[in-house]
Amino acid sequence: MLVPDSKKIVLGLSGGVDSAVSALLLRDAGYDVHTAYIECWNEPGCRAEGDRKDALKVALQLNLPFQVLDFKKEYKEKVMGYFLSEYQAGRTPNPDVMCNKIIKFGLFYEWAIKNGYEAVATGHYAGTNGKQLLIPKDKHKDQTYFLYEIKSEQLPHIVFPLQELNKDEVREIAIKNQLSVANKKDSVGICFVGDINVPKFLKDNLGEKPGEIVDEAGNILGKHHGLWFHTIGQRHGFTYDKKKYAKLNPELSKGELPALYVIDKKPKINQLVVGPHLQVLKNSFALEKLHVLGISEDELLANKKLTIRIRHTGERISGVIEKKDGHFRVKLTKKTHGIASGQSAVFYLDTQNQIICGGGGIIL
Repeated sequence: MLVPDSKKIVLGLSGGVDSAVSALLLRDAGYDVHTAYIECWNEPGCRAEGDRKDALKVALQLNLPFQVLDFKKEYKEKVMGYFLSEYQAGRTPNPDVMCNKIIKFGLFYEWAIKNGYEAVATGHYAGTNGKQLLIPKDKHKDQTYFLYEIKSEQLPHIVFPLQELNKDEVREIAIKNQLSVANKKDSVGICFVGDINVPKFLKDNLGEKPGEIVDEAGNILGKHHGLWFHTIGQRHGFTYDKKKYAKLNPELSKGELPALYVIDKKPKINQLVVGPHLQVLKNSFALEKLHVLGISEDELLANKKLTIRIRHTGERISGVIEKKDGHFRVKLTKKTHGIASGQSAVFYLDTQNQIICGGGGIIL
């Protein structure tokens, strides 16, 4: 855990075990730790009320100053607004990336610096050496994919206390110190919202917009209820005329039909394109809004040993970034499943002793 020389740190206390242990570690290391619960969402079914109470319990237990920051308006406009507009445009958004950019390392970070704190800490599984964002010890919990939009100049003022711990060790520390949230389950779902039913949420906010399901040749196979209910690489959640598909593909009629996947979305004509698994595999894609972190753009483009992750839980695949006429294109060394427009592609550089997250961009 790299901590600035200064002593005054504010930690985002979420009400979960990770941020609770982070607070404990910083306090026991002798830092002047203040805590803040960030309130962003309080719609029905949201976990905010319980999380806020749990965060307060931890702060009281550790005898740390505590306050609540209200960013509900900004979250609704800039994170959930983005979430819905991206789906409506036919893309697949990444609200956790936007949440970290706008809320945790945007509004919260700015508030902290303005109020005299020398550093901001969170319970993310990530690391920093003060100049670069690093993959943490716990590779399975690594959250750097969601953090690539951090600004390079912020890194000297960001602390990740869990950098050198794995999840089991964090849980053990919580239990050993009898923290009130020691046995609380990990949160899942969308940042600050939780495990919501996304299709229902989209239907409630965007309604339905029926259209055609077609194969790659444009043959109509069925109907969908709205492109926002589907993402590239999806296998379930739609039905199609199997008899018609078999008739269109006579070489398959005597055997079992292959599973079909979403291979494209055409929002201008409201068509959902489906096809067999081979058609969803790709090894290149265009990229926009490139953001570099801890290195220069030239260094990133010149590196021929990059690894690239196209989803939080996905493997890191070797590849390169090419720039031509101001446009970026990523080329992977092997084909992969589910490269979806609107998602983030995040880049990593392997060094002798550590793995650096060098930034990322949005898949076109």
